[in-house]
Amino acid sequence: MDYIKLTECYTELESTSKRLEKTNIIKEFLKNVLNEKDPEQIINLLRGSVFPSWDQRKIGVSDKLVIKALTTSTGISKDKVEKLYTKTGDLGLVAEELTKSKKQTTLQTKKLTCDLVYNKLRQLAELEGQGTVNKKVGLMSELLTSASPQEAKFVVRTILMQLRIGVAEGTLRDAIVWFFFEDKLKLNYIKEENQLDIPEKTRQEYNLFLEKVQHGYDLTNDFAEVFLIIKEKGIKGLEEISLNAGKPINVMLFQKAKDIEEAFKIVGKPAAFEYKIDGFRLQIHSKSGKIILYTRNLENVTNQFPDVILALQESIKEKDYIIDTEVVGIDPKTKKQVPFQAISQRIKRKYDIAKLVKEVPIIIHVFDIISHKNQSLLDTPFHRRRHILEKIVKPLPYKIYPIKQVVTDDVKEAEQFYKESLDLGNEGMMAKKLDAPYKPGSRVGYGIKIKPILDTLDLVIVKAEYGQGKRAGWLTSFTVACLNKEKDKLLELGKVGTGVKEKEQEEGITYAEMTKILKPLMKKQTGNEITIEPKIVIEIAFEEIQKSTEYSSGYGLRFPRVLRLRIGLKEKPIDEISTIEDIEQIYNIQRYRNK
Repeated sequence: MDYIKLTECYTELESTSKRLEKTNIIKEFLKNVLNEKDPEQIINLLRGSVFPSWDQRKIGVSDKLVIKALTTSTGISKDKVEKLYTKTGDLGLVAEELTKSKKQTTLQTKKLTCDLVYNKLRQLAELEGQGTVNKKVGLMSELLTSASPQEAKFVVRTILMQLRIGVAEGTLRDAIVWFFFEDKLKLNYIKEENQLDIPEKTRQEYNLFLEKVQHGYDLTNDFAEVFLIIKEKGIKGLEEISLNAGKPINVMLFQKAKDIEEAFKIVGKPAAFEYKIDGFRLQIHSKSGKIILYTRNLENVTNQFPDVILALQESIKEKDYIIDTEVVGIDPKTKKQVPFQAISQRIKRKYDIAKLVKEVPIIIHVFDIISHKNQSLLDTPFHRRRHILEKIVKPLPYKIYPIKQVVTDDVKEAEQFYKESLDLGNEGMMAKKLDAPYKPGSRVGYGIKIKPILDTLDLVIVKAEYGQGKRAGWLTSFTVACLNKEKDKLLELGKVGTGVKEKEQEEGITYAEMTKILKPLMKKQTGNEITIEPKIVIEIAFEEIQKSTEYSSGYGLRFPRVLRLRIGLKEKPIDEISTIEDIEQIYNIQRYRNK
């Protein structure tokens, strides 16, 4: 397939924000893909990658290298390229603009095909060793020299893994169902009304097909594989997908409940209650004794956790299994749990791992088993999976344990267990349905999180940063601060952007409104960061407060989000915002308090 065909699809997708319309665009495009020699290449490119989701390899090219390649391929000076980038915030748009008016022309260029682009980008990812930088610039320049303006835009965006066409996993899933089963299910997309017409008699089957395709993706993390299976074997082919140790699946996600009674209503009685340890989730695969560790985002972190490997080898004598775990760090002297960041910093580390292992030992809490002796346990009831887990995991003090659990139908007993968990400094408690299967990727009510509800904070904006791409020109990230004890100094707590909206039709404050409010308060700019006169107070919700050396308060917010501006009727003066004492008080009722 000519690459221009794919970029035309990208452009169509970029031009609409309507999910159903995007789904229809992809469905129509898949007609061109069906009989291609390597359809999996095109489907991965459609996702903006040359690797499936489970494969954590990256193309590994920086903005700086792309700028160098653009200079080489177009003959435009580096200064001009950088100025355009500052203006647009999108190197794809820069490539498009420069290619329209490039100085350097070639007598003969290759026509870009999807196969050529795919293979060149794979080569980019695989280059290493001496002379790598020049080779990468050469490969990119070769593609850009042959590219039309539209192709150049999307080549660069794919290289940087920033396709920006607004296609989420759910959209691609739906498009695959529409494409293969439109006639069978009598689906009819009405563009003028942006509406999908589904006859009542096939609606249930349509939802079932969506579930089957989603389940296929949850097991493979590869839409190209799902597409090929349906092409060759139909929807029933997805039922033949088996678990393979060494290839991660999406982890099961859990809903929240406000209290124990609500949890019982969802999961039934009796239920299994477990400590909710807020550490670092690891999906652990052992294949013929070779252990591989994956994060919840499917990133391979085996090399960063040699201590986990040793604990597993000492505890579990089985050679083939997949288990779901939460890993926490502990203080080697006090044996108390330390903040999440203490072990999460290992993820990006390549060096000094042995030093970190010594400074922050880990404990593995095993809470589920997904495969045992090469047999899938996805459909095995939870109580049975727990029995297998307890049988194969030998508890080792301060190294590895099956997560503590109690099975009860009594609210008071569950409340006592909850209190016990909180008193130990844990985040809360899990409630689990005893006969539930393991459902990758879904919040289906098989497990429930119960956590204390924390107060919100009123904090003042002291810095802001401009966004990039479609958010270029807006302030999109805001550094917030609280008052010190004397109320004469501001102490930074972290950055927040979540909760602010892009469009005026959406409920809540928009980036445009925030930018308009903060512009008159701008004091100075350093790079992309702007110091703001501290006058605008915002109400912030958050998951927890953690110790942090990154901010002047000594604390940081985990998963902060903007609830509202404290202006107008809700205005709050600066001297009434949250203080460091408020922060410390909340911190001390959480799981990391010292006793």
